Amino acid sequence: MFKVKILFVGPTESGKTVLANFLSDMTENVGGQYRPTKGVRILEFKSQLKGSGDKTCEVELWDCSGDFKFELCWPALMEDCNGVVTIFNPAVPSHLKEIETWYSMFIASQGLQDNQCLLIAHHKPGSEVKDGQLTLAPNLSRLQLIHSNLEEDPEDVRHAFFRYVGNVVNGMLESQEREEMSIITQQ
Repeated sequence: MFKVKILFVGPTESGKTVLANFLSDMTENVGGQYRPTKGVRILEFKSQLKGSGDKTCEVELWDCSGDFKFELCWPALMEDCNGVVTIFNPAVPSHLKEIETWYSMFIASQGLQDNQCLLIAHHKPGSEVKDGQLTLAPNLSRLQLIHSNLEEDPEDVRHAFFRYVGNVVNGMLESQEREEMSIITQQ
């Protein structure tokens, strides 16, 4: 069985914990009172890989605090990560600028490929922002972007996330194959 470590990062109050709980089936309730994550929460669950027959994957979803007081811990969180999901609230104008910082700290600094990254524009209940075109920085516009609205289309969010996990695992398998081939050809 494959094991994949995915980080959920982004500004405070963007919906990281709500999405993490939903995707890991920790809760059916998507509302509630805001309680900021202290450092990190790790949720583990199994997922069926799309298009792979009966292969399953163990997912470690690291729900990271968006509070910069935990910044000194972030390098340790990034160790051995296979993918980064940056979550932001498009109704908060400062989040569009903030996600550039998250990109440089968690994606560019780790040398992650675009297919290892996902942007989620999380629309909170009652949000007035529609799934329209967002103006993203050039380095962010290359990444896959999905809109999340757990009130209107929760299963679309789930399917898009697990397609992303499948892409990350496929990338891991391809990398493993290349490494094995290089060992074989060196002998």
